Amino acid sequence: MQWFTLALRRYAVFSGRSQRAEFWFFMLLSTLIQVALMVLDDAMGWVFHVDGIENGVSSTIALLALLLPTLSVGARRLHDIGKSGWWQLLILLPVVGFIILLFFWVRDGQAGQNLYGNNPKLASGY
Repeated sequence: MQWFTLALRRYAVFSGRSQRAEFWFFMLLSTLIQVALMVLDDAMGWVFHVDGIENGVSSTIALLALLLPTLSVGARRLHDIGKSGWWQLLILLPVVGFIILLFFWVRDGQAGQNLYGNNPKLASGY
């Protein structure tokens, strides 16, 4: 839970580095929140249709609320391996972009200092 709250506290910080644990725990918890809210929306009937796609009210609000923190933790994660946060735009390429980003996200961060700051593992002790 500490990793999720750390990412939320730095919700609009696109500088610095984030280690794998912060990124993956944030992604895990935000996905679980989304799924739980989708189930709640369906159970409560809080669903609206746009162009044939069914959307839930509370899950859409949560998606919008978590968008900025997701982008910022993603950028910091890419910084940890020495890449620019702009590499996240690869997600716009169907399948191939996600595979490339997944490869980047699972890599260990650069040891020591890089262009984006000090190694966060050294500061946190993990």
